[in-house]
Amino acid sequence: MSNVIECNNLTHYYGKKMVYENLNIHVREGSILGLLGKNGAGKTTTINILNGFLQPRSGECLIYGENSQHLSPATKARIGFLIEGHIQYSFMNIHQVEKFYSGFYPNWKPAPYWELMSKLKVAPNQKISTMSCGQRSQVALGLILAQDPDLLILDDFSMGLDPGYRRLFIDYLREYAKSESKTIFTTSHIIQDMERLIDDVLIMDYNRVLAQCPVNEFMSTFKQFLFEAEKDLSDLKKEKFVVNLEKVKNKIELYTYESEDFVKNFLDEKGIAYKNFTQVKMGLEDAFIGLTGKY
Repeated sequence: MSNVIECNNLTHYYGKKMVYENLNIHVREGSILGLLGKNGAGKTTTINILNGFLQPRSGECLIYGENSQHLSPATKARIGFLIEGHIQYSFMNIHQVEKFYSGFYPNWKPAPYWELMSKLKVAPNQKISTMSCGQRSQVALGLILAQDPDLLILDDFSMGLDPGYRRLFIDYLREYAKSESKTIFTTSHIIQDMERLIDDVLIMDYNRVLAQCPVNEFMSTFKQFLFEAEKDLSDLKKEKFVVNLEKVKNKIELYTYESEDFVKNFLDEKGIAYKNFTQVKMGLEDAFIGLTGKY
């Protein structure tokens, strides 16, 4: 399976502040990749480099084999962007705005737009100006789907939606992408949403990539163990197998890619007494916090 997006040795600074250095990303054709990271980790910077709004300090991003800074019109026509803080013609209603946009795209397919509007229970004569932020974001996304792009690059796609509509939309987007063989590169601050949507996960911290793999692989290999120990375990953070460690009184949260037997054997060999040792089943948000830290 070929890669639709390839970012090679991507480096960017804002002034003297490094965002990241030698970042490498690949997005498989037909897959959905979720880019996760704390605020300021470089998610929107990466989106802006991909859409050509921002030139990196060094390195390059290729989309369908072309440099993202110099995409041909034919390649641009294959890409749909949803940018955080999108703007629409608020004086139009959703029927008028669909008709307006359809004139610019020869491959326009209105069905996904109207399917999404129906699921959101938005009336055809409802004006954009009367909609909530979440409804506006979904109108924008519906317009992107109607363009019938091969690649969708979505920045914070569920912004402003309440939990029920987020779930509805996420299920619709995944079904649409898989049935139409679309490729998606997306970010979101709501990590629970991503767990239902994505195939692959890329987790960034400041200046580095912490994980890049299929989300099922990440969730099966990254583990959280809870146990109680009276001894000071601050030195345990220095061990290579410990990804993160949180301690509240005598209760320990330990995050690692190693097995339960490995951790127990290590504690036994170091003479660390412990009790109530258990593995905790994590969701993607739990794993994200365990990998990046709470603060």
